Amino acid sequence: MTAIPERPEHRDPDGATLTIDELSARAGTTVRTTRYYASLGLIPPPERRGRVAYYGDVHLARLEMVRALQDHGFTLQAIERYLASVSDEATTEELALQRAMLTSWTTEPPERLTRRQLEKRAGRRLEDEEVDVLVQVRAVEVEPGTDRYVVLAGFALGLEMLSLDIPITSIIEATETIERHMESLADELTEILRTQVVRPFRAEQHTPEEAARMERTVSALRRITLEGVVVGFQRAANQVIERSLRRR
Repeated sequence: MTAIPERPEHRDPDGATLTIDELSARAGTTVRTTRYYASLGLIPPPERRGRVAYYGDVHLARLEMVRALQDHGFTLQAIERYLASVSDEATTEELALQRAMLTSWTTEPPERLTRRQLEKRAGRRLEDEEVDVLVQVRAVEVEPGTDRYVVLAGFALGLEMLSLDIPITSIIEATETIERHMESLADELTEILRTQVVRPFRAEQHTPEEAARMERTVSALRRITLEGVVVGFQRAANQVIERSLRRR
């Protein structure tokens, strides 16, 4: 009679007691997808006991990171490169914090649509020139090697721009100006967050509860930062208007 591998009733946080079926169910993926991710090295090898493979919290955390990054538009190749730089010793709390750092800016995952679906989403037929403008103002992207379009967060704004009675060149130039300044601002703010908040936190030992609280703090801080950027621009615009009035 074949012996059945023993499994504890309660999971040790550092132990590996999930079968691949249980791991997949916890992460919301199929077993086939989990095996595929494992073949790419996106999750570490399981712990084997006889013929049975067991997975633990770190496997689950990495799998959840893969799914979160995919939902935010990262390709598997980009995810593979990123995870290759993550230490094998990274804890579940560290992985959760990194996931928050990478994904909390975006509220919704991008959609991948055909041209017909794109026009249905827009509510009208789109001319080729209009689609080109939407690409230039970063409202959509053309998915390489396919006939699909990736709909980005600014799609509704892009459609509204098309209806404005101003030259398209002006819209594109304004968008490029915004992009240039926003990238610089994002670089500086992210560096402050990384060096003054996240790095000091990771340098010390913390309980899982403290790590979870920091993850929530990072997400809240980013939301506050976005609102602060809007308020800051409004303040700057008002100052420009006041200077203009004084000159007149």
